[in-house]
Amino acid sequence: MFAVVETGGKQYKVKEKDTIDVEKLEGDKGKKITFNKVLLVFDDKKAEIGTPYVKKARVEGEIVEQFKDKKIIVINFKNKVRWTGKKGHRQRLTRVKIKKITA
Repeated sequence: MFAVVETGGKQYKVKEKDTIDVEKLEGDKGKKITFNKVLLVFDDKKAEIGTPYVKKARVEGEIVEQFKDKKIIVINFKNKVRWTGKKGHRQRLTRVKIKKITA
């Protein structure tokens, strides 16, 4: 059984016992998280597709850690003035372990 959930403006395909990295969610290590925005639930025999979300479907998980991703460098260049700007940032992420999928 797997599901497609939406969080942080992105969609993730998850199965039970998977670990995914999502945009930062509030909470400390060990806190339970419930994803209510489930777009698709696929069992071995049937698939439920939401319009846009599947009613009464939930994906439950637990926060494993809060961390920062590797640094991303952004470079801008203006041609005729020969100006170069360089910026970088590290995205804050949350690692979540999926515990249970209910449809």
